[in-house]
Amino acid sequence: MSQCPHYKKCGGCQLQNMTYEKQLSFKQVKIIRLLGRFCHVDEIIGMDEPFHYRNKVQAAFGMKNGKMISGVYQSSTHNIVPVDDCLIEDEVADRIIVTIRKLATSFKMKPFNDVTMKGFLRHVLVKRGFLSGQVMVVLVTASGAFPSQRSFINALLGKHPEITTIVRNINDKHTSLVLGERSETLFGSGYIEEQLCGMTFRISPKSFYQINPKQTEVLYNTAMEFAGLTGSERVIDAYCGTGTIGLIMSKNAGEVIGVELNKDAVKDAKNNAALNNVSNIQFFCGDAGRFMVEMAEMGEKADVVMTDPPRAGCSLDFLKSVVKLSPKRVVYVSCNPETLARDLGFLTRKGYKAVKIQPVDMFPFTEHVETVVLLSKLKSPQHIEVELKTDELDLTSAESKATYDEIKAYVKEHAGLTVSSLNIAQVKQKYGIIERENYNKAKSKNSRQPKCPKEKEEAIVEAMKFFKMI
Repeated sequence: MSQCPHYKKCGGCQLQNMTYEKQLSFKQVKIIRLLGRFCHVDEIIGMDEPFHYRNKVQAAFGMKNGKMISGVYQSSTHNIVPVDDCLIEDEVADRIIVTIRKLATSFKMKPFNDVTMKGFLRHVLVKRGFLSGQVMVVLVTASGAFPSQRSFINALLGKHPEITTIVRNINDKHTSLVLGERSETLFGSGYIEEQLCGMTFRISPKSFYQINPKQTEVLYNTAMEFAGLTGSERVIDAYCGTGTIGLIMSKNAGEVIGVELNKDAVKDAKNNAALNNVSNIQFFCGDAGRFMVEMAEMGEKADVVMTDPPRAGCSLDFLKSVVKLSPKRVVYVSCNPETLARDLGFLTRKGYKAVKIQPVDMFPFTEHVETVVLLSKLKSPQHIEVELKTDELDLTSAESKATYDEIKAYVKEHAGLTVSSLNIAQVKQKYGIIERENYNKAKSKNSRQPKCPKEKEEAIVEAMKFFKMI
């Protein structure tokens, strides 16, 4: 049973119906199914306390039954689900958003309606540094005068003295984007700072920063370990964003080169380098793939390429540029195992071997999972050999897709039906998926087994399609 009253309406936490242990098992199986053919998958690293981990919380504002509401958009809709507190969001941020809604009502501030394009308050975004304790509030509004601005800000600070900066962002376009182009600082510096892996990072309203700081340290330390830096290597940090991974790696590298297409992110990265007095890192605004091709054409080399692409994964041109530059090691951090599997397939066909795969649970109660992969150049003297036990690879193609428990969980969640292992085995046999000897076979040829009901068979088929078994 879900602990959250908003579970079925919100859609943000797809795995609320599972215990945390089962969530980790679900994700482990998913990674093995998609990536296990490349090398052994280490056990997923979960959290001791998987609640209230989100350091960034945003809420939409609207009207319902004559009252102002705030909350999250229902999955795949523009309907607001009223939420005052959330099991995965920072509790301080949730309380601030509730206060803002109450103040907005008392100040007669109207929520923005993106159909009529009238109203004022559109979204509130709160970012909090878990280690620094600093809190940023971003009020996303339509353009025009801010009614009773000074009184509103003073009232908010009176209720929440922990707020260190307040920013107004102006967005009156008909768009699904939360933030607009223009911002103005109403209180404080306009940014907050947070510590990560012993370094300090500046976070502005538009800065990308990982939402789970505790697991981010686990993720980045894993990437550092996989990179195998000794202090002399040249590292390319592709898709470097605001430079977090590259700056952390600079402590153990000879030189780091960060490349990022977003000019605002590059500006933040340079500021972060100055903030931490790092001198052995350079940031360039441009396409990482083209940058590496030009390096290769000029005879330049890199020992390690570090890449952390968006969910779409790496472009084919980028992957070709990695092969052309031919680094000894590639460390690939991915938030999407499907596109990661695709990209690993390309790199392993082009002279690289995956030697370590480590899943990290960055987003408890959701289906999302981060993965760090180390690839080594096959002909490199630094190539790392690992021993794979044959029983780890002794899976039929279909059996590696999903376990019986995973299929049962999927059917329960999506169809509301409880199916047995026998039901699943019968459907698998019908679709030509060979069962192992100990799986639900009748003890004699004359034994009669109950037939799987049609509705359960259809639900199991849907699950098998989801897991790409058929």
